[in-house]
Amino acid sequence: MPIAPPVLVVSDLHLDREPGPTLTRFLAFLDGPARAASALYILGDLFEYWVGDDDDHPAAELLAAALSRLPMPVTFQHGNRDFLLGTAYARRAGMTLAPEELPVEGATGTAPLMLHGDSLCTADVDHQRFRTLVRAPEWQREFLTRPLDTRIAEAERLRALSREAGRLKPRDITDVHPEAVQAVLRRHQRALLVHGHTHRPAIHRLQVDGRPCLRCVLPAWDELPGYLVLDAGGPRLLTLDGEAYPVVSGGAVASA
Repeated sequence: MPIAPPVLVVSDLHLDREPGPTLTRFLAFLDGPARAASALYILGDLFEYWVGDDDDHPAAELLAAALSRLPMPVTFQHGNRDFLLGTAYARRAGMTLAPEELPVEGATGTAPLMLHGDSLCTADVDHQRFRTLVRAPEWQREFLTRPLDTRIAEAERLRALSREAGRLKPRDITDVHPEAVQAVLRRHQRALLVHGHTHRPAIHRLQVDGRPCLRCVLPAWDELPGYLVLDAGGPRLLTLDGEAYPVVSGGAVASA
């Protein structure tokens, strides 16, 4: 019986406007492991920031060309940095835009629920307040009417403020909240959650209403690049050279 191709999942590339090492690595990934996949999911923060589809900067256009050449479907889910990425760029890149909570049907192995992950960090009240503001259609419409250079300057200012605020926040506040994780798995009746955002790659075991579940946390590519493989062998985090991704122990396992 032929082996079904795996589903691959990435997030948090944080690509800059100009091509750099991370983009080079990702393009090599797209031309390598991704070619053998049945589908590719990108769970947000593909870019360091996104101020509108009219900002056709070099890194974005190089990536769009590479993604559009892939032979399998590519699905993009918005992150907290690229929530303004719209249908025009998605068309150029050959990507399908996904909702904030994406139950994936027909994926190899256990059917996963995919999120960017910042919605699960409910103890970070400041971030959740900002998230509510910028996800509002009214705010987005007004922001996108501003001149491009004004939008870029504002994005740079907000990123600087966010970095400083994140540096001062306790670690537990910037991680997902256990109750939020349990609630989303319960709502969708799934046993496998996949998300990024926290930059704390691992595969955690947990129980939801007595049911064993897994939470797979994706790595950030501007730190140590890697990706998640979903196939009949179960979820596995790998580095770009195909080795098991190094994760911190303590409730987490490298694979399941």
